[in-house]
Parts: sequence; structure tokens; C-alpha cells
Amino acid sequence: MHWSVLNQFLSQMSNMQSESNTVHRESIHVNGIVQGVGFRPFIYNLAASLQLGGYVSNNSDGVIIEVEGNDQQIDAFVTDLKEKAPPLADIIDIQRRVVPSTGDSRFTIRPSQDKQDNQTLISPDIAICDDCLQELFDPNDRRYLYPFINCTNCGPRYTIIRKIPYDRPNTTMCTFEMCPQCRREYDDPQNRRFHAQPNACPQCGPEIWLETNKNPEISHSNGNVFINSVRLLDEGSILAVKGLGGFHLAVDAYNDAAVRRLRQRKNREEKPLALMTDDVETIRQFCTITESERELLEDKRRPIVLLQKKNSNALSPSLAPGNKRLGFMLAYTPLHYVLFYYIRKQLNMDHPVLVMTSANRSEEPIAMTNEDARQRLSDIADGYLMHNRDIAVRADDSVTVLFSEKPEFLRRSRGYVPRPVMMDINGPSVLGLGGELKNTICILKNRYAFLSQHIGDLENYRAHQFFTASVEHLQAILDVDPHGIACDMHPAYFSRQWANGQTHKTVFKIQHHHAHLASVMAEHHLDQPVIGIILDGTGYGYDQTIWGGEVLIGDYLNLERYAWLEPMPLPGGDQAIKEPWRTAVSYLYKTFGPALPHLQLSEDKPSHLITEMIDKNINSPQTSSCGRLFDAAATIAGGRQTIRYEAQAAIELMQSVDHINVSPLDYSCEAPVIPVQPLIRAVARAALDGQPQSIIAARFHRTLIDLFADLAEKAAQDSGISTIVLSGGVFQNEILHNGLIASIESKGLRVYTNHQVPVNDGGIALGQTVIARHLLKQGNNSVLYQHYNH
Repeated sequence: MHWSVLNQFLSQMSNMQSESNTVHRESIHVNGIVQGVGFRPFIYNLAASLQLGGYVSNNSDGVIIEVEGNDQQIDAFVTDLKEKAPPLADIIDIQRRVVPSTGDSRFTIRPSQDKQDNQTLISPDIAICDDCLQELFDPNDRRYLYPFINCTNCGPRYTIIRKIPYDRPNTTMCTFEMCPQCRREYDDPQNRRFHAQPNACPQCGPEIWLETNKNPEISHSNGNVFINSVRLLDEGSILAVKGLGGFHLAVDAYNDAAVRRLRQRKNREEKPLALMTDDVETIRQFCTITESERELLEDKRRPIVLLQKKNSNALSPSLAPGNKRLGFMLAYTPLHYVLFYYIRKQLNMDHPVLVMTSANRSEEPIAMTNEDARQRLSDIADGYLMHNRDIAVRADDSVTVLFSEKPEFLRRSRGYVPRPVMMDINGPSVLGLGGELKNTICILKNRYAFLSQHIGDLENYRAHQFFTASVEHLQAILDVDPHGIACDMHPAYFSRQWANGQTHKTVFKIQHHHAHLASVMAEHHLDQPVIGIILDGTGYGYDQTIWGGEVLIGDYLNLERYAWLEPMPLPGGDQAIKEPWRTAVSYLYKTFGPALPHLQLSEDKPSHLITEMIDKNINSPQTSSCGRLFDAAATIAGGRQTIRYEAQAAIELMQSVDHINVSPLDYSCEAPVIPVQPLIRAVARAALDGQPQSIIAARFHRTLIDLFADLAEKAAQDSGISTIVLSGGVFQNEILHNGLIASIESKGLRVYTNHQVPVNDGGIALGQTVIARHLLKQGNNSVLYQHYNH
């Protein structure tokens, strides 16, 4: 009996082992950022190590793998596929199914396939990797000091691609035929450059040259190009440098005369200029850097990071006048690194720093092509560091800042685009057109929201062209014909006018602040109604006035205006935004009447003209904008009366604050209309009493934090909703952002804000698309809007 049971057990074990050793074949579909990142050679080597047969191939739906082997081998393959993928790969989804066995014993890499519906995610442009950097400065390497070195782990991606699949013929590298050595690397699955589409060397790849306005081509050999470029920079000249997504304008950041000359030619009076160097230790000479900031600076995406200035600073005082931060980025292309190598060597500099600002006139798109640079920059740049690798799509540098050690986007562009924001639900595709300022567009396809690179302010013809080209390019590379188009409600916005011209599509006009609210909901997969505190400068409201200090309650399909800042006149409209003294006089006039307090601004400026405009209702639209409240408070407290760039007065007011352990000013937490006059009266009296601007600024911030935290609690009690979302450009203010989150959370409420997209208007296209998708699914044409019934 004992032996019978044992034999039966051994027989079962043998059968189980036999089943696990049974060869079968599986088809594995991998979606995510899996093209152009070394994924196929990784799969090839992984399959070979496990002795699996089959193949791997790119198609426009991702990566298709078929493997043939036993269960143990295939399970090990899928586990390692997830856990050991290349550093730039971003796997979103893996689907497995059994298919008929073919008897394959070898594993191969097949050519890319075309497919009708493109689902592939394209990698953003990535900074040069450590391996390539080491080769770049190795005198024995054949790519020594070659400014276009790259591999599957780094280099250009999005900015050189014209269509997918991401293969060389579909990129701007298609005109460069690889030499035999590069071809061997490209074809060798064991090589780091296997199917690296921009792969090249000095014998077969792009070339660099230097020219000036007076001399079409003064240097062509690699060494002479950089030697002469450094000479120009050392002389104080302005050098246009062709990068990944367009041209930069570069000057020596120590040379104040050169910096001021750049500002004058570029028509950029005081807005801070971006800086570049090649190591973190150089940045430490001028800024304090936390560990989180260091990690962000060295991130493979290389954004500009706004850092606190040190008091003693050898750099030009004209880089960021009146601002306590400098925007630094590390070099991210081999061309940048070679340029800094020659600066160090030729000028014997330990800590070289260059201004690297977008090559454009203020508010225009950056120059992208060589001919565009020659024409548009001829009266700005003295020299041009050119190359012949074309740029398929322009992309500005991304701009970030850390709030409470967490990165926040001020501009999401190069290095991050076109990585999508993941949605929790599927649905019809939608094109969102964003707003008028800080424009980005968004395409919602399946469960992916693809935001474009930063397009900018749509206030001129070149910006309109860039907007239209971006819509066409994003639709083309995603192979999308959207079911609907979402735009801002403002009738004068270019994006809405463009949408109105698409007569073959359903167009949804989305309220600006509702889009802000929805962008946070979409990021955090919130599907229940929320309370939204949306604070910004301008947004067209349902009542055809300018909104911007809003407490909203709603979801994707419903919106209620619970409370808003007391509307005040904006004399001169947009001119008052550039001259905040107008806004200050307006707010003082509505608060005190004709007997304006004797403040400096009311004595220096023609206040009577402003009050007359208000009395006669001449170009004085009503606004509930929190941005304009900041402008008024800043000017009344003794700050700027005119500004040279957006939100300058508010930024300087915030940066004057040392701490907010102060008593608040007088305020009234009322709804639906939140009184502004008590706050203005308190600011004016504090200024008349001689309180320092820093103290008034601290008390003003403390007041807004307390006011909106109280309103959040009141709205939660009235509605039964405990989830609060914060969005809008005013939340780029670090003190308000951090203080309000902490204060609301202390009341037991949950708080969410934007992290994957900018909190400013650069993120509203995401909200527009998600609202429009819900409307499409419901068969509705518009959101159900109403005032909250208090």
C-alpha cells in the first residue's frame, strides 16, 4: 500500500513537470515608452539568455513579442521584462495570449511594422548619458569631442521625429547615411547603439559650423568652431546656439555689459534670464541647493530649476534684477558640454556660466531652422553656432521649482513632452486647445492625455503659426482624428476662433476655471464632486466678466460658483495689468471713495483720470481676479507701480516676505461675494502707519491663507464635500501654495493640486479635454452651470 501511494505521487509529479516543460508560444504586447530606448535589444538579449525562440518587433501599437518555450522560461522572461527594462523605458501595459507554436528555436529582431491605429508612446528628448559623456572626452574614442554623440539611452527623440514608428527614415536623421562602423553598431543587438536612430559619428553624421552676420562661414572644422565661438563669447558677443528644440541666445553671464546688450536687443527688460553650466559645483557658487534640487538639476530631463540666490554673487546683476532666485540648468547635449570644455580650457575658467535664453524676440516662438535664425536674429545675435541636423518640432526648456521639496512645473516642455498623463477611464478622443497665455494643447486618446510642448502666448502671427503646426504635428504622430474639440469660452481668444473654423467637428466651449478644476481631478483620478479654489489673473466667466478669485463646487459635468472675490473695476483693461498703479487706484477709490489716502502712488500718478474712467465706465471691466488683488496690494504697500514682465509686482511682494508668523489683516469670510474692501483698507492703513513692505506683505499672505482656508471649511460644511483642489497661476506663489495646503489639511480636509502639469494656464488643456470627453459620452453640448444656493 505504501509503495502504491508513493508511485502514484511520483507519477503526478512527473506529469506536472512534463506539463511545465511543455513548449508553447505566447504573444506579448508591451505598450508605453518602449521605442527608441533600447527596448528591442534588451528583449533580444533577455530571450537569448533564457534560450527562448521567437521574435520582437516595433509597430505603431508598441512592441510585439512572440516567445516560444516552457512555462518557467516564459514566466521568468515576463518577470525580467518588467523588473529589468532599460532606464528610459516606461512600461504602461503588458498583454499576454497563447498563440500556435511554430517550432522556433532562435530569437530574432524583425523590422518595424505599420498598423492602422497608433498607440505607441514616444520618448521625450533625454540628456546625454554618462557612457556617452565618458566617450565624448576620451581622446582614444572615435567620437572624441563629437557634438552629436548619442546612444539608445540618451539623445534627441521627440524633436527629430516626423511620424511613428520611431525608426530612422521617419526622423530628421534620414538624410545621414551611416558609415560601416556606425552601421555595425546599429545592427548589433549586443551594442549600446543598436537601433539608436540618431546614431552617427564625425565621418557620417551631422556637422557643425560657425558663421557671423558679416561672414557666412568663418569656421568649419570642429576644433576651430568652438575656439572661435569661445572667442566671440569672451569679447562680449551674443552667440545663437542651435540646440535640441531650437536656438538659444548665449552670452557670458559674468559680463554685465553683454547681458544688458542682450536684454536691449531681445526687448526683454527685466524678466529673469536662464543660465547654464556643466556641473553642480559651479551652481553652488551662486545658489543654495538642497538635495532634492540637486537631483532635479541632474535629472535626465534637465529642466531649468529656480534656485535661491546667495547674497554675494560675481555674476551680472542684470540676470534677474529684483528677484531672489536664479534659473539654472545643466548642459544636456554633447554640443553644450564641448562648448564648456573649450571655455574652461581656452579661458582658464573654473566656474563658467552662460546665459542660455530662448532665441526669439519677447513673446515670439524660438527660432528653429538655420534660415529662420539668420532672418529673425540678425539684429540680435553676432554669431551663429549652426549644425545641419534639422529639428522637426521646436521645444523650449522646461522650467521647474521645488515647493516643500516637491517639483512643480512652471513650464512643461523639453524632456517631459510627449510623455502622457494617464487617465483612469477610456473614451472618445478629444483635442483641447488651451488658453491664450502659456498655451499648450492636449490630445486625449484612449487612456492617455498627451500635452504638447510649451507654445506660449498666442498674441502674434508667429505664435498662431506655431499653434497650428503643433495641432497638426501632434495629431499626425498620434494618428488621431478627434471626435470633438474643446476650447476656452473667451470669444476673443485665437484658440477659440481657430476652433470655430473647424466646422466639421463638435466644439465645446469650456469655462476657464472649470478647466483648471478638472485638470486636478484628471491628474488624481478624482471621480466625485470637489471644491475648487481657483486663483489666477484672468478667465472669462459665465456672466461675461473677468473671473479669477473663485471657490467652485463641481465635477466634469456640473459647476456651481460658491463664492468669489468682490468684483472691482480694471481701468484700462489689459493696460492695468502692465501698470498696477491703475489697479491700486481703482481698488482704493472703491474702498475710500473720492478722498483717496495720501499714498505715494496717488500723488505721483494721474489718479483723477482713473477715477473718471471708473465713474464713466470707460474701458473698466469688472474683475474678481486674485492676481489683480495681489497687484493692488503690492503697489499700495510700496511696491512696483509698473511691471516689465507678467506678475512682477506680485513676485516681488512674495519675495519680500521673511516669514508669515504675523497677525492677519482685517478680512471678512462671507459668501457668495467675498469682501475685498476691508482688506484694501487694512493694507492702506498699514502703509500709512509706516509698516515696512515686508511686514505688510507677510500679513497680506497670512490673510489670504486664513481667508481661503475658512472658505474651504465653510464650503465643505455646506456641501458635504471634503475634497479640495487648488489650481490657477496664483498658486505659483510658494507662500500661498504651501500655507493654504497646510491650513486646509489642518481642518481635516483632503487637498490636491497640479503636479504633472503646470498649475498655471499651461495645464488647462488637460481639463478641457476631460470635460469635453464626459460631455461627448453623455451626449451633452455644455456643462450644467449655476450659482450656489446659499
